[in-house]
Amino acid sequence: MQNYDKFKDEQLVALYREGDTAVLNYICEKYKPLVLKIAKPLYLVGGETDDLLQEGMIGLFGAICDYDLEQSVSFYHFANLCIKRQIMKAIEASNTKKNAPLNGYVSIYEEAEDSGEELFAVGTDLSEVFAEAENTANRLNNLYNALSSMERKVFELYMEGLDYREIAQRLNKDAKSIDNTLTRIRQKAKKI
Repeated sequence: MQNYDKFKDEQLVALYREGDTAVLNYICEKYKPLVLKIAKPLYLVGGETDDLLQEGMIGLFGAICDYDLEQSVSFYHFANLCIKRQIMKAIEASNTKKNAPLNGYVSIYEEAEDSGEELFAVGTDLSEVFAEAENTANRLNNLYNALSSMERKVFELYMEGLDYREIAQRLNKDAKSIDNTLTRIRQKAKKI
C-alpha cells in the first residue's frame, strides 16, 4: 500500500482519476473531520446525524470527481464548498412536502432562550457514523466504477443538483435519453 501522506490533495485526486481506487479511502479519512465540522451544527428533524454526514461524504465524492486540476483554487476549498452544498441540498429536500417528516433543521448548539442549555445533545457514537460514511463512500466508488463513461457524466451532473432536463441540455442530448440513463444508474446502484 502506498504512503499517501507525502502527496498534496490535488495529486491524490489525480491518482484516483488515474485508477488508484485505494486513494479514495485515504481522501475520505482525511476529510472526515471537515465533513463532521460542517454537518455537526445542523440537525434534520426526523433524521439522524449520520444522514448529514453521508450527504457530506457524497459531496466530497462529487468534489473528487468534479475538481478541475488546472484551477488555481485548492482542492480543500472546492471540497468544502461541495460538501456544504450537498448537505444544504439535503436539508432543502427534507423541507419539501415529499419529505414531510423531515421538515426542518436546527442547530444542535442553538441555546434555549432562558436556560442557556443546548437544545439537542449529540448522542451518536462517532465511530459508527464514520464507519457508515466510509461504507457510503465505498458504495459510491463501486457504483462509479460500474458506470459507463456516459453514465458517469450524467451521474456527476446529477450529483451537482441538475435534473434530467438540465443534464440533457448541458450534454446536448435528448431528455428521454438522460432519463433512461438515470434509470440505469439507479438500477446499478440498487445492485450495489
